Amino acid sequence: MASQDDGAPGGTLGQRVAGFRELRGMSLRALAAAAGVSSSFLSQLENGHTNASVASLRKVAAALGVSPAQLLDDSAVHTRGVLRAADRPSLPLEGAEKYVIALPPLRNLEVYAGRFAPGGSTGPDAYAHGHSQEILLVTAGEITLELDRDRYVLRTDDSIEFLSSVPHRVVNESDSPAAILWINSPPTPEETPHGAADPAASAR
Repeated sequence: MASQDDGAPGGTLGQRVAGFRELRGMSLRALAAAAGVSSSFLSQLENGHTNASVASLRKVAAALGVSPAQLLDDSAVHTRGVLRAADRPSLPLEGAEKYVIALPPLRNLEVYAGRFAPGGSTGPDAYAHGHSQEILLVTAGEITLELDRDRYVLRTDDSIEFLSSVPHRVVNESDSPAAILWINSPPTPEETPHGAADPAASAR
């Protein structure tokens, strides 16, 4: 049986479960369903009225995307941890690659990094998704953003803000590689990237 760890600086096990759940923007009912436990059990656990068996602790941890050790260690409640570059889920594009930065479950932001070889693009056609505030920031090289009927050539450290509901397309028309960041708020999930277990990341 896992104890409540009442002496931990960050509070009880239940408080840490609640902290991770809120960090991920999950309701109590959603976490209970994902973990395969009852809402009443989870509520009692978060309120310190019951303990969790090893099996239950593993289920809750898996649903939260953390290890059981992280639930027992108060030091990591404020962060979802480091996402190593080699571990980023990706979305292959045409002569380009899109990497997930904000892992699901998403809360307020959706962030991707993209790398474009010369001639690479997000695809032959412009696309739109949701009605979010979208910011595109060029971190290296030069890209062209086709936004509705307009074209914008953006270079390193240039950025542009637009609505994701406006048809758009990114293409690298230069002779050198380019890299960009996409930031969307709120998230507009549609597709599942390679290496991701949740359908909360999509090609933007």
